Amino acid sequence: MAAAPVPEGAPVEPHDSSSSAESLDRLYPAVGSTKTPRKRTTSQCKSEPPLLRTSKRTIYTAGRPPWYNEHGTQSKEAFVIGLGGGSASGKTTVATMIIEALDVPWVVLLSMDSFYKVLTKQQQEQAASNDFNFDHPDAFDFDLIIATLKKLKQGKSVKIPIYDFTTHSRKKEWKTLYGANVIIFEGIMAFADKELLKLLDLKIFVDTDSDIRLVRRLRRDISERGRDIEGVIKQYNKFVKPAFDQYIQPTMRLADIVVPRGSGNTVAIDLIVQHVHSQLEERKLRWDMAALASAHQCHPLPQTLSVLKSTPQVRGMHTIIRNKETSRDEFIFYSKRLMRLLIEHALSLLPFQSCTVQTPQGHDYEGRTYSGKQITGVSILRAGETMEPALRAVCKDVRIGTILIQTNCNTGEPELHYLRLPKDISEDHVILMDCTVSTGAAAMMAVRVLLDHDVPEDKIFLLSLLMAEMGVHSVAYAFPRVKIITTAVDKKVNDLFRIIPGIGNFGDRYFGTDAPPDWSDDEDALST
Repeated sequence: MAAAPVPEGAPVEPHDSSSSAESLDRLYPAVGSTKTPRKRTTSQCKSEPPLLRTSKRTIYTAGRPPWYNEHGTQSKEAFVIGLGGGSASGKTTVATMIIEALDVPWVVLLSMDSFYKVLTKQQQEQAASNDFNFDHPDAFDFDLIIATLKKLKQGKSVKIPIYDFTTHSRKKEWKTLYGANVIIFEGIMAFADKELLKLLDLKIFVDTDSDIRLVRRLRRDISERGRDIEGVIKQYNKFVKPAFDQYIQPTMRLADIVVPRGSGNTVAIDLIVQHVHSQLEERKLRWDMAALASAHQCHPLPQTLSVLKSTPQVRGMHTIIRNKETSRDEFIFYSKRLMRLLIEHALSLLPFQSCTVQTPQGHDYEGRTYSGKQITGVSILRAGETMEPALRAVCKDVRIGTILIQTNCNTGEPELHYLRLPKDISEDHVILMDCTVSTGAAAMMAVRVLLDHDVPEDKIFLLSLLMAEMGVHSVAYAFPRVKIITTAVDKKVNDLFRIIPGIGNFGDRYFGTDAPPDWSDDEDALST
């Protein structure tokens, strides 16, 4: 069955040679009968989302929101778009245009070019003389591609190799990507493996004239990859063109959508974007805080919660910092006192073991010593960083990491904008610090980032001066082994997700800045 080309101008039917198709039987699954209807980008669109092509509103980030349910599992898998086509057909440009037109905050672009296999010494010599075939399926590490895409689709972080086209080798460093609502996977062999095809929710073939592809490849390889014109033409005639005819063009029949003329076909891109919007709407990849609050309001507080004993001294400090008339100097002073007590209380919950030492008088003393390897503090910027001095005051040589999470004003979902964590954090007990937790959205995302860096869930301690019951339940139900430690828990959250009676916007009161009119307590770290 031929793929359905997207209109702009005359429809282009895919050209499929029987000999090429037979050679692909070991790679590609059989195509279904013509009775099976193909997906059409227009019929499944429930609404008309704005097709804005402006990078000002599109946030293209490696982070992701916590679209996990109250049991800590992912409710829906990400939507994966596969972009195939010949070399220099405009796949990356089409992918970029889709990202901009989608206007959603969580998109990851994964290029097949990152997954070329590591070459042997002999293959390196062949590559240097343009005698190695980089346009054959065997040149790609499909096992690593499939494993990577599976993890991304499940919302997990992955390590991506960085390929150097000038030396035909992988660099030593790898980059980290996080899962997203939409994953775009592009490459010349994007449809060249049965297992890989199963991971693609929408398959798009970018069809561009061969002369245009040759001109683009010449320009790219000479200006960006340090090749000479003779070498590029030699490689094109010997490997690129035959590989396209044998391995790439036949995969057009596997595509759901064929885009003639690539990035010049704006009608196709608009229809693709509408289809993806409808799929995201059907999958409900959104964070419904109101429903979560309703679900947890009658539950008892979890056993993983530890609240600092409400002594007269603690209650007196709360009276001062909750009072709207308190000056900024007093607010800072008594907040710091509470932070110190909170951190010392948290440290008492760390694992300790028996230890015998000898006193200066020569007598043994049966004591206790911390049994872990190291303690690391991680602050959720900006309010969480105010707790760092208190942690350093009681933990000698403690390592500190930072996470910046901000709420997207259009989607209402938290976004990861900056991350700096110490090396080997997976072996540490982690003190995760944020001054107020209302809905728990930012805290949950921070916990998920730590889990992605292999920190065991039971080694994470979430510390906050003030929490709402809703936030406590949100974190505890999603991550039942994370220890939650605070100085007080308030029962209510209003319609704007502000803690009631609350403490105000902690970050603005502490730093002396003005709170925006629509702030919530989880956004103390989000207003910078």
